[in-house]
Amino acid sequence: MDQVIRLEEKKGVGHIILERPKANSYEINFMKQLLACLQEVERRHSIRIVVLRSALEKFFSAGADIKIFQSNTVEQNKLLVRHARQVAAALSKGKKITIAAINGHALGGGLELAMACDIRLGSDASYFLGLPEIKLGLIPGNGGSQRLIRLCNNRTRALELLLTGNTFGYQEALDLGLFSHVYPKDSFAKDIMEYAEQMANGPLEAMTAIKTCVNKGVELSLEEGLALEDHLVAPLYASQDAKEGFQAFLEKREPRFK
Repeated sequence: MDQVIRLEEKKGVGHIILERPKANSYEINFMKQLLACLQEVERRHSIRIVVLRSALEKFFSAGADIKIFQSNTVEQNKLLVRHARQVAAALSKGKKITIAAINGHALGGGLELAMACDIRLGSDASYFLGLPEIKLGLIPGNGGSQRLIRLCNNRTRALELLLTGNTFGYQEALDLGLFSHVYPKDSFAKDIMEYAEQMANGPLEAMTAIKTCVNKGVELSLEEGLALEDHLVAPLYASQDAKEGFQAFLEKREPRFK
């Protein structure tokens, strides 16, 4: 079994690196290894932020390996999709903040992986993003239709992209709100590292609570969302991080969260 996913840890950041040449197209082994890495990240208390990135120059991920997908039985493909959905759930529902660092093509299931992350950061390189499943007579099978419509600030444009399967670049991803930031290609790796390490200095319990508030809150009424917020903030008042935050404020210094 080829090792196509690896986990590296540095300064509170877990870097999950995709490396299946030529395009990080995934199959069942890819998804099993990725899920195992995400489970390991959840176990490690030393990891506070997760960065999902590619070791390949031109691709973040081209999605499912079409040759394998075509040769599989329907049941085999359903199993692959189930694993992909487990990975997406681990990225979106885990306790750690997940960041997709994109500086290569992110297509189909590859873009779906990125959209399952909490934050997406891009480079200003020449690459394309898109959900071209419609051109195969399919629709996105790993949350693409639901996440794109929720993440983009232009619902009509998101629908159009799903219906046509057309690709778009980093500038439109930024304009649509799909990307939080775009960094220069030449300094992308350094900028991503600095971004993630700075966030890793934050209070993990509070950050996890915010992630839960946002992800669950969008599906609730305002009253239900406020009740969820109240439920999650209550235990934080007695946390060590909150005590440190107040003390640091009074002492006019940066907090040192544990």
